[in-house]
Amino acid sequence: MDIKKLSTESQNPATTDLDEMNAKEIVTIMNHEDQKVSLAIEKELPQIAIAVEKIANSFKIGGRLFYIGAGTSGRLGVLDAAECVPTFGIDPELVQGLIAGGSKAMTLAVEGAEDNAELGASDLKARQLTDKDVVVGIAASGRTPYVVGGLDYAKSVKADTIALSCNNDAVISQHADTKIEVVVGPEVLSGSTRLKSGTAQKMVLNMLSTAAMVRIGKTYGNLMVDVKPTNKKLVQRSLNIITEVTGVTEDVALKVLKRADYSVKDAIVMISQHMDKAAAEQKLSESNGFVRQAIK
Repeated sequence: MDIKKLSTESQNPATTDLDEMNAKEIVTIMNHEDQKVSLAIEKELPQIAIAVEKIANSFKIGGRLFYIGAGTSGRLGVLDAAECVPTFGIDPELVQGLIAGGSKAMTLAVEGAEDNAELGASDLKARQLTDKDVVVGIAASGRTPYVVGGLDYAKSVKADTIALSCNNDAVISQHADTKIEVVVGPEVLSGSTRLKSGTAQKMVLNMLSTAAMVRIGKTYGNLMVDVKPTNKKLVQRSLNIITEVTGVTEDVALKVLKRADYSVKDAIVMISQHMDKAAAEQKLSESNGFVRQAIK
């Protein structure tokens, strides 16, 4: 396919004189273009919701979520995967981001990595992909061979596959069970898909991971009750959550949080149900990890 036909590669008529604009004019036109991103995503919400349920169902049966991409797309997948760990208290194995060229490619361009379909397959094979897992292939252009190879391998082991791109009728859509095509139009800087396309991908990845985690009980209301209190800020956030849900003082919350080995969920159930840690863990197990059901 001639990349000139891709909307992500075409020239934006509103910015053909970009080099003649002053700073205020440049950031104003960028802001105007960015406002189109949410509207483009809105059109794909039904498909995004389908993807969320597939990911949540995978988690419920012991499956994992893999993001696979190259360049900006790959970096965004790695970022979302990394941020799930402290936010939702998950094992790093549950959500993983794979980028063409490996960790080196997070900061440097790795020659030819994204053009290697076999590399996409081998990277997933090395993770011992199974039919319980979900693979989200991310490519702004929608045609990256590394992503195509990964999706094809995932389908061969009967893993669920999702394609996230920023072009209509994307190639990767044809290699996935579920397609999400967020068409944001030409970039302010022609072909620079770290701009609107990257913003769109980040927003969709936020939705996929956050909504899936909510669906498996990682929140109570809009509180991140599975947060890992690994620093002073997060310890304070944990205490705020406990006091908000249970109504106890911060001193009491801290004492119970320590007895709960810094598990916010356990602490909430221990306080609300007047029970010890073991009983609270049993209660949460019976409610499949949902705090609301455990403290009813």
